Amino acid sequence: MGITRNRKKTDPEIIIARDTDSELSSSEEEEEDKYPLSESEEEEEEEDEAVKNGGKIELEKNKAKGKAPITVKLIKKVCKVCKQPGHEAGFKGATYVDCPMKPCFLCKMPGHTTMSCPHRVVTDHGIPPTSHRITKNPIEFVFKRQIQPRIPPIKPKYVIPDQVHCAVIRYHSRRVTCLEFHPTRNNILLSGDKKGQIGVWDFAKVYEKNVYGNIHFVQVNNMRFSPTNDDMVYSASSDGTIGYTDLETGISSTLLNLNPDGWQGQKSWKMLYGMDINSEKGLVLAADNFGFLHMIDHRTNNSTGEPILIHKQGSKVVGLDCNPVQPELLLSCGNDHFARIWDMRKLQPKASLNDLAHKRVVNSAYFSPSSGTKILTTCQDNRIRIWDSIFGDLDLPSREIVHSHDFNRHLTPFKAEWDPKDTSESLIAVGRYISENFNGTALHPIDFIDASNGQLVAEVMDPNITTITPVNKLHPRDDVLASGSSRSLFIWRPQEETEMVEEKKDKKIIICSSESKKKGKKQKRGSDDEDDDDDMFSSKGKNIKVNKSQAKTTKSTRKTKT
Repeated sequence: MGITRNRKKTDPEIIIARDTDSELSSSEEEEEDKYPLSESEEEEEEEDEAVKNGGKIELEKNKAKGKAPITVKLIKKVCKVCKQPGHEAGFKGATYVDCPMKPCFLCKMPGHTTMSCPHRVVTDHGIPPTSHRITKNPIEFVFKRQIQPRIPPIKPKYVIPDQVHCAVIRYHSRRVTCLEFHPTRNNILLSGDKKGQIGVWDFAKVYEKNVYGNIHFVQVNNMRFSPTNDDMVYSASSDGTIGYTDLETGISSTLLNLNPDGWQGQKSWKMLYGMDINSEKGLVLAADNFGFLHMIDHRTNNSTGEPILIHKQGSKVVGLDCNPVQPELLLSCGNDHFARIWDMRKLQPKASLNDLAHKRVVNSAYFSPSSGTKILTTCQDNRIRIWDSIFGDLDLPSREIVHSHDFNRHLTPFKAEWDPKDTSESLIAVGRYISENFNGTALHPIDFIDASNGQLVAEVMDPNITTITPVNKLHPRDDVLASGSSRSLFIWRPQEETEMVEEKKDKKIIICSSESKKKGKKQKRGSDDEDDDDDMFSSKGKNIKVNKSQAKTTKSTRKTKT
């Protein structure tokens, strides 16, 4: 026969009695004489001391002054997420444990935690595609006859850059925010950072690098090369300007300034985020944080027309992408939880062709690179969404892939991007927020996902990269992946190719000196320093460590679906 016990649990108590006032030392008495404390202040002071020791002090005053006993109650630690005792949330070693009282941090559904989530990204888990909706649209019929025959019927074998070939450690003074490859020179990589600097790095020679800090004074959000001059680059910044910079000299001119009168308050300060170039129309397109689209004629470098409201007024438009086959089509996304398709020939407020609804902020939206008929979006609800055909029913996505990327405080927002070399238009790359335990070390992999079925193709990581890698860019012609993690840049190549190209005498990893460290404590912390880079998000609180005498790259780790 079972016995049920309903005895109420009580916390242990420790009674500390003070018999005399002679316990205080002479120095303490002198200090108290100089700065006498009230009774309430004495209680607060004693409580603070108790909190440091993990307990809480409750005073029970006796009538006799100076003989008040102290009752110490030992309480359990409280969860930082739900503020309830009995459990804790956060990193335990190399594994993140989320709060059982909250929905799953990964899929946002209740009833389980991240560790037991059925949507957890592993090599054996995939998401089946939804059925293709046939609309019998004549435009889709023309597409299938003219464009689809160019796409190979057999999906080519994926080539995954999984080995760090070279790197620049602490290249930027703030975290990397965007990357862009040169359109004609394969070894040139451009990078923008939170401080407004633009870096030019020849990763074939490794040591040839320049950083221009005179272009913007705050975060660079997007960069695009000029379609008429390969040595010139457009850049959009949170200072509300579009810069036009000569990469050889670093000389820059301002094409658009949305804040000509300077700082007038946060409510009126305009910032530029999404940017793209429509080569056929000769336009540089940029969107601001109030929902407006701005256009500049790149042939004359002058603004054309008035700004057009393309998203909810007052919302940030973070992404613009022109269709590679039909330049009249423009894709935008923003903080109003929508990605919208526009016809450039009739740009008017509330005149979008389609509105793709999302549950939270949309970080990015891209047309597929070859045919332009697919759409890939990254949303803050931990979902990557794919629409297989812009000619079909766009009310619902063809697939939703659960993926961990919903954290962007002090981090550049995660953006899933197509592989421009993949003719099947199915391979995408995206960094991961939630770390995984790899041989006792918490690492944040870069995931390669098959967009046609949601399966994880490969997850690549390096034991020296313990910070999060939210910025990734696949090369348009070579099997190269560029990634920005904190202030550092990394170039990844396939392992076989790396072993063939690598020379024993060449040093592939260089470490840049930091100006802020030279200044030391004299440097005043500003608003930009509140991130203080992504190093604080290292799973064990450690920065990237590479020996300066290291002549070869360290061995990377890769898990590939078999």
